[in-house]
Amino acid sequence: MQLWTKEHALTLLPALAVMIILSVVLRILLRNKSEKIRMIPIQTVALLLVVIEIGKQAISLYRGYDLYHLPFHFCSLFIFMLPLMAFYRGRRAKEIRGITAALCAAVLLLILIYPNLIYSAYDVTNFFKDYMCFHTVFFHNLVMLAAFLIPMLGLHTPESTKKELLAVTYFTLGFSVVAAVMSQLLKTNYANMYSCNVPPLEAVRLAVQEVLGYALTQVLYDLAVTVLQILFTLMAYGFYRLLCQLTRGCGKIKA
Repeated sequence: MQLWTKEHALTLLPALAVMIILSVVLRILLRNKSEKIRMIPIQTVALLLVVIEIGKQAISLYRGYDLYHLPFHFCSLFIFMLPLMAFYRGRRAKEIRGITAALCAAVLLLILIYPNLIYSAYDVTNFFKDYMCFHTVFFHNLVMLAAFLIPMLGLHTPESTKKELLAVTYFTLGFSVVAAVMSQLLKTNYANMYSCNVPPLEAVRLAVQEVLGYALTQVLYDLAVTVLQILFTLMAYGFYRLLCQLTRGCGKIKA
């Protein structure tokens, strides 16, 4: 269970530095601009995510479609949520921004802790050789960039009330249920709902399965993963609030 590899250290750390610098520069350049202008970087990221995802789906179809490429993963949420945040202006816009910010922060936090779980050293090594490797690395790096841009460009102010926390909780719960159901129907590991990508925890799951049987073990396992996903996303929301507080020292953003 290797959290970081040499390949991650050599590529991810410089990428994070570039993201932070870019976010700070954009904040300085755009802090006196309207929200419509400040939203352009997020719109660009959202469109890039959709474009490279279309490429992934097309190549998967060409090679013989892999059910694992269906958008039921946690990170697949950004194909929908970032464009919604970038372009939706309806009465639910604030909740959508809060949820999207929490999801972005969750991916950023997880990559900072365990990048080898998100994409492998093989993906990094073959970034320029295979589109699927390119997609995996570039996609998640775009999400990390969005995690910095949202607070740095003042695109959402976290609520101090329970409303936003409940929105994040219900959204994560709903996603977890969908991912769990689709994992069982298609026997494919979406969002770790079919099996666990962390070897020590997968060994525990299999040991329990020997005692309780497949059905009961899977129900308990999916419940545990759901609770962990909700708790981690809420923790990430707290991390996002901290990022928002830290960005206040980078110059006041126009209301």
